[in-house]
Amino acid sequence: MKENIRELDLVSLTQSYNQPSYRAKQLFRWFWKKSVKEFDLISDIPDVFKNSLKTNFFLKYTTIKSKINSSDGTIKFLFNLHDNLICEGVLIPQKDRFTACISSQVGCSLSCQFCATGTMKRARNLLSSEIFDQVVLIMDECKKIYGKKLTNIVYMGMGEPFLNYQNVIKSINYITNKDGLNFSKKRITLSTVGISKMIEKFALEDTGVHLAISLHAANNTKRNKIMSINETNNLELLQNSLRYYFMKTNQKVTYEYVMLNEV
Repeated sequence: MKENIRELDLVSLTQSYNQPSYRAKQLFRWFWKKSVKEFDLISDIPDVFKNSLKTNFFLKYTTIKSKINSSDGTIKFLFNLHDNLICEGVLIPQKDRFTACISSQVGCSLSCQFCATGTMKRARNLLSSEIFDQVVLIMDECKKIYGKKLTNIVYMGMGEPFLNYQNVIKSINYITNKDGLNFSKKRITLSTVGISKMIEKFALEDTGVHLAISLHAANNTKRNKIMSINETNNLELLQNSLRYYFMKTNQKVTYEYVMLNEV
């Protein structure tokens, strides 16, 4: 059965075919900078190796299923995934910035009371390539519709990024790597409900991206009612993990707060 080559370790893959070490970087550029759709378009690898890749692997990319335009210029995208599931992304245009809001899961298991995705069951985690593809597609649409480059990326769409940790970290690397999209780390924000142990793990990754906490209440009683995650990750644990995060990264954290009636 063929495998999705974009989800494999290219260093190990090229070694298994007895290819020189630089071959992995060549493939990396084709997949993550040029988003090549066919093996035949890869022009700088030997034909024998190329044919082996065609025989044993496939190239699969996310596509746009539909888009909905808002009166303020915001565009909501529905993306077709390889198994015909759907995830969402949003392009948010502002005077001096154009932001892509991307998803990390299909659905979500956390059931936050103010979030529409919380009413859906989590179907599965997105692959790193599926997260990456959302950025490329929104980037292309931004250029086509507004004639502008994408300036910011936020992991604030469907799902909790820290519950799809490895794929999110991999996607950040593909987006920021100089052989990928070479997008500025300082213009990427990851939003989380506040899973304490994952915040501490993230502090050691040295990704350089910003962290935002979906807070929405300043005491445990209220937060428990609207965010079930607070029952196992209360504000005291969250505070301790954020102190650790700041100590390790020296980066400020953004707090997100939805204005809810009587909260």
